[in-house]
Amino acid sequence: MKKICSIVLALVLVMSLAAFASAEGIIYIITPSTSNPFFKTEQDVGKPKAEALGYEVKCMSHDDDAATQLQMFEAAINDKAVAIICDNAGADASIEAVKKADDAGIPVFLIDREINESGLAKAQIVADNAQGAAAIAEKWVEAMNYEGKYAELLGLESDTNCHVRSDNYHAVIDEYDTLEMVAQQSANWDQTQGYEKTEAILQEHPEITGIICGNDTMACGATQACIDAGRDDIKIIGLDGSDEAAAYIKDGKMVGTALQQIAAITELAIEEADAYIKNGTLPEQEKQLVPCVAITAENVDKLSAFVYSGD
Repeated sequence: MKKICSIVLALVLVMSLAAFASAEGIIYIITPSTSNPFFKTEQDVGKPKAEALGYEVKCMSHDDDAATQLQMFEAAINDKAVAIICDNAGADASIEAVKKADDAGIPVFLIDREINESGLAKAQIVADNAQGAAAIAEKWVEAMNYEGKYAELLGLESDTNCHVRSDNYHAVIDEYDTLEMVAQQSANWDQTQGYEKTEAILQEHPEITGIICGNDTMACGATQACIDAGRDDIKIIGLDGSDEAAAYIKDGKMVGTALQQIAAITELAIEEADAYIKNGTLPEQEKQLVPCVAITAENVDKLSAFVYSGD
């Protein structure tokens, strides 16, 4: 009888601990494809952070498809999720999904990308893309010695960040009449497209000596295309702060990148969601900017897994 009682008590304890682990409810973390290490970091950092606070976590990827994203939001609503953390699939295309969650009483905390409407998400926490793009553009024009022809690889053109980054690259670069853009194409944030578009650009414009890229994924594709074409002279920048970009910077194949502190952004979103769920506390501001860090050969050793250990 004592053994039976001990077994029952042990089972009750295990069940109690399991119940406690998810007592706070379910948080959905919805991101673009985790084949991109930047977006994988959002899930890798967000899941354990939320679990440590007592939540069950479900991670999903919408692959930048707004219809798929809407289905995932509907799944979260049906699951009676207590919050959704989302790196969205388009500034306009995502409004419907966020509104649907808001109407259902589920708070949404957006990370990395904003939507073109305020008052629906509880928070929109993004890297200061304008500051970051300008900072790394300054390093690039120095590396170009303030002259030469160059190409630009744009990100997903429906994404606000695509335009913010490009506009702020040009706010710096266009100050110099000696720098001329001869090609501009979208590679949709994708490494394979970055490689293929760069191959084509090099064939059409062999005179270029620089390439500016809207993110590191495209920049790494462009860098490898230049290496394979024997064009180590081309000065390339990206924006994100990925380990792959860091490796190219260390090898002298890329000029630099601007680190988006996505690990810190994701953790902040989880903390703000937790405060809202448990205490009804809203962030002081819906739109929040986290500064970027310009990364070059001088400080790249302080970067790892989207975390900068410098001052």
